[in-house]
Amino acid sequence: MTWFFDHLDDVLSRGLQHAYLAGVPLVIGLLIALPLGWLARRYKFLYAPFTAGFGLLYTIPSLALFVILPGFLGIPILDPVNVLVAMTIYTVALLVRTVADGLGAVPDHVQQAATAMGYTRVKRFFAIELPLAVPVISAGMRVAAVSNVSIVSVGTILGINQLGLFFSDGFNRDFYDPLFVGIAACIVLALLFDAVIIVLTRLFTPWLRATGGRA
Repeated sequence: MTWFFDHLDDVLSRGLQHAYLAGVPLVIGLLIALPLGWLARRYKFLYAPFTAGFGLLYTIPSLALFVILPGFLGIPILDPVNVLVAMTIYTVALLVRTVADGLGAVPDHVQQAATAMGYTRVKRFFAIELPLAVPVISAGMRVAAVSNVSIVSVGTILGINQLGLFFSDGFNRDFYDPLFVGIAACIVLALLFDAVIIVLTRLFTPWLRATGGRA
């Protein structure tokens, strides 16, 4: 604990950077996955290639992706944008299927009723389909958030500033205080992300609160 309080500024600074590198791709990835998931659900012939194809992106080793991307992006390997792009790719890989399945879980009779009430396809998507798909999408977001927090720490090998640097520091000096602090900080950050997503989900699904959480 003494080491933690002595280096509190470093922990907070790296924690904020870690949150930025894991959180921004979560938002961008969701914005990209929403139209892709909608296309996969709207045009059934796209479902299999989209969900399988984007899912394969998640199998790319993170270290390899961190090393390869700068060559395509034309940026230095230590540029934080490298990590942001890589994490966005992983987020999209996880969320495309989630969005498609979430939209697919909306009952047909609900969509038909909305159409009968005069909703256009776009208005129906934002007013009916997307809100009803929020619980499913939220579950995928929670998985992606924890995954992002974990994978960002791999950037330690490249020297990217984030909580993972405490891991290498502890191993290199055979001193476990920073190692334990880094692990604990990552767990706390993942729990914070999870809590934020749960709160936002409840805000966007007031009908679930009114029915005690029943769909």
